[in-house]
Amino acid sequence: MLFALPFPAIDPVLVEIGPLAIRWYALAYIVGILIGWAYMRALVRTDRLWSGTPRPTLADIDDFIMWGTIGVVVGGRIGYVLFYNPAYFLAHPDEILLLWQGGMSFHGGFLGVTVAMVLFARARRLSVLTLFDVVAAATPFGLFFGRIANFINGELWGRPADVPWAVVFPGAGPEPRHPSQLYEAALEGVVLFLVLRFVTHRLGRLSRPGFVAGAFVSGYGLARIVAEFFRMPDVQIGFLAGGLTMGMALSLPMVMAGLWLMARARAPAPADVPASGR
Repeated sequence: MLFALPFPAIDPVLVEIGPLAIRWYALAYIVGILIGWAYMRALVRTDRLWSGTPRPTLADIDDFIMWGTIGVVVGGRIGYVLFYNPAYFLAHPDEILLLWQGGMSFHGGFLGVTVAMVLFARARRLSVLTLFDVVAAATPFGLFFGRIANFINGELWGRPADVPWAVVFPGAGPEPRHPSQLYEAALEGVVLFLVLRFVTHRLGRLSRPGFVAGAFVSGYGLARIVAEFFRMPDVQIGFLAGGLTMGMALSLPMVMAGLWLMARARAPAPADVPASGR
């Protein structure tokens, strides 16, 4: 191997004041949520994107942020515990709540925020699909910053590689590896955001409840499957049958579900749209 980049040893703790430590991992979640919140507010304020379709109000978006944050954190942690390392946490249940040590599952977080959306939409008498559309359009911000934090933490590294940008990660042995966290940041964050931006602003699909959500679900599933070809599977799981990884297995149903959502999405009939609705 002629070329390999040393891992930029960035302290996972951004600021430490006495017992208080602010980690890049936590900061990534906070920044992603705040930018996503601002973007959702911009979407519901822009009348031309909706063609008269009822949508959440700004107050609804503001109130949902807490619901969604709880859903992401609780679901992400439960998903990691159940999908990726159940044997370890069964033996060490006291570590389940130690979120600052890392260990979050996107698929678990996705299920958690979906539950939060359903409960919130019912409480506010909103369309679940329309709320899902708005949240989905903003989710790539969180994915981008989350994957950057994974890289800073030196976790979820890639498979051995001989590309010039391969990185030697501490704790992953002497072999240069794909910086798969950065690949995922690009695919799940930048590319997926641009695709959804085209769907919302150029195609005007916010007027068809469920279409943007379907584009996000299938788009994330495809991006994750591609990234899994460069990412090492979790050591406690390894490869599944046929060379699949757990990430691929969990993402394949997402692709199918997203395509189904897009296929069934339609604009509400005039009778479905109240004279003064959300």
